[in-house]
Amino acid sequence: MSTSKELETLRSTRTKFEEESHSLTEKQKNLEEKVKMLEENIAIEKLKNSNKATSEAISQLESKINGLEQKLKEITKVPEAPKHTFETKSEVAAAPEPEQVKPETVESIPEEAAEEETVTVVPFEEPMVAGQEEYGENLKKQPEKKKRKFF
Repeated sequence: MSTSKELETLRSTRTKFEEESHSLTEKQKNLEEKVKMLEENIAIEKLKNSNKATSEAISQLESKINGLEQKLKEITKVPEAPKHTFETKSEVAAAPEPEQVKPETVESIPEEAAEEETVTVVPFEEPMVAGQEEYGENLKKQPEKKKRKFF
């Protein structure tokens, strides 16, 4: 009978370990679910913080826009500046070439003459860019080179 008692104790020990194994697997599943929930909560909090920062930035931009719109309204409410007369197309066509234009000295305009200001539009010659200058120099050097024939 000792074998039967041994068998019985072994079976009881086995069932005890099986129950412990089941409880440990359950605990592991519960902990894994808790980890997933915490990770989701962290992701949610990060999104909340990001959204909060973005909404604060948006509100700052909106307030800046409102302030600039107010300034624009104030500027447009300022009394109108004296109207300027502009040259017509025929006057612009009659303007001298840029090579003929000489720099003028700045003169102070009396207050009476300030109302009758005119704006003159004169085309100007664009300066060469560094790459263009080198290209122009290379074109000049080409005729100077001698052509040689190799046999």
